[in-house]
Amino acid sequence: MNHFFFSFLKEHFDNFTLRPPLFYLWRYGLRFEISMPWVEHQKRENLQQIKERSLGIFNHMFHDSDEMFLITDIQCERTDPFLQKRPLKLYLNYVKDNEVIRKLQHRLLPSVFIEDEADEECGEMVTHRFILPCKKKDFRYQALLEAISYEDFPQPSQIAKGLSGNAKDVYFVNETKKMIYHLYDDRGCDVIAANKADLQPLYDEFNDWILDYDREKIDRLFNPKV
Repeated sequence: MNHFFFSFLKEHFDNFTLRPPLFYLWRYGLRFEISMPWVEHQKRENLQQIKERSLGIFNHMFHDSDEMFLITDIQCERTDPFLQKRPLKLYLNYVKDNEVIRKLQHRLLPSVFIEDEADEECGEMVTHRFILPCKKKDFRYQALLEAISYEDFPQPSQIAKGLSGNAKDVYFVNETKKMIYHLYDDRGCDVIAANKADLQPLYDEFNDWILDYDREKIDRLFNPKV
């Protein structure tokens, strides 16, 4: 089954290598500021904004009838035994139904960051990719988004507790709309799409949330008159 996701990327995203930063690696994308950079993470107003923005963008992108892939990538050394012992722990806290969990697929890949690494390190690192076909109703997406935003802080809800020091990325892929959502941490969120027109509603609805650093580039793409 896991080959279907790779066929999806090949057909709709020109065989795109799924890895961060999505916004800088794909031609049609948006980058949103999620947290308040000048406020401590644990401050109530900051946590409220993180929840409002991450969930607001997600709910705008994903409807109940949309077919999805929930993707988790773990970067680690090839000899690391952690995921061989308990790979499903990543999903047990967030997927509601054991029947859905049984659809979970695992793929061992060369590191998706191989182009960024020194040659002598490339053979040392691998990407464990977990692929779950699902729908929005099948998992606790609000809790998962919260866990992602807490991932850099000591919290019991960490998505891969015990894998500190290894890169962890969760992607929400809308198969129906051909869009990908990546909350990379509490700071920001990337959204890309196969077609630019599908991002226009997000650009219009959440324009005030666009990261200022990338606003000029985004405006040139979606509102060239600005």
